[in-house]
Amino acid sequence: MNLNPEQITDYASHFLKVLIDYSPKLISAFLILFVGLYVIRLINRFIRKLMISRKLEPTLTKFLADILLWVLRVLLFVSFIGKLGIETSSFVAILGAMGLAVGLSLQGSLSNFAGGMLIILFKPFKVGNTIEAQGVVGTVSEIQIFVTKLITSNNQTIFIPNGSLSNGTIINYSLQETRRADLNIAISYDTDIKKAKEIIMTVLNSNPKILKTPAAEVSVKSLTDTGIQLAVRPWAKNEHFWGVYSDTLEECKRAFDAAGITIQPFVMELSKSTENNSKKEQSNQ
Repeated sequence: MNLNPEQITDYASHFLKVLIDYSPKLISAFLILFVGLYVIRLINRFIRKLMISRKLEPTLTKFLADILLWVLRVLLFVSFIGKLGIETSSFVAILGAMGLAVGLSLQGSLSNFAGGMLIILFKPFKVGNTIEAQGVVGTVSEIQIFVTKLITSNNQTIFIPNGSLSNGTIINYSLQETRRADLNIAISYDTDIKKAKEIIMTVLNSNPKILKTPAAEVSVKSLTDTGIQLAVRPWAKNEHFWGVYSDTLEECKRAFDAAGITIQPFVMELSKSTENNSKKEQSNQ
């Protein structure tokens, strides 16, 4: 198509007229955009400082600040295109539909997100605590929005989804400063119970890591077919718990050996297992 000079002049004049008529909206829209971005940055900094001063969890502080930042940016963008004269109702409807589709496709992730928020807000445990949950025991290394990372005693890393973690039973071994070790020692019926209890108490009293208050206890737990079950209950600080647990068993064994007392083996479980296996073999034959 060939354009003569008069048509070019008409197009140019029309373009300039439209640009002049539209320039106030264009200038005001970009002014709103740049001022809005600056104000959003100031609001985000203020919110971060406020949450830090309230001593919220760093993970929660960063996440909430990022969420607020993107929400304000989306609202600013809607205002920007609305100022340009673009219809925003359809744009908002598209955003709503996209949000619904994403929500339906990420139901599991949203459940984990909600669980992470509950954990961060109510703090059933914190980083450094030793917990038992979902069948595993470990030290909390990191609390993320969707998962919680545990480090086990054999240095394995376990990631537990926050959704199942927040809805299940959590045992926090670090929440209290002290912890009781529940030990069972079996002796034969020929053993003097009083003497055995005195030997165990001597072992407990000689261990400086065992607390005097609450006092350690030694009592008869049960009388079984194979022997007498003694319950040994020493208390210790969390950092000394496993040392007290193993030392008590070892020192009681040594003290019993020196006194001529034999710890009764758990033969009942073994005999039952053997009996069940023999019955299975007979049924298979």
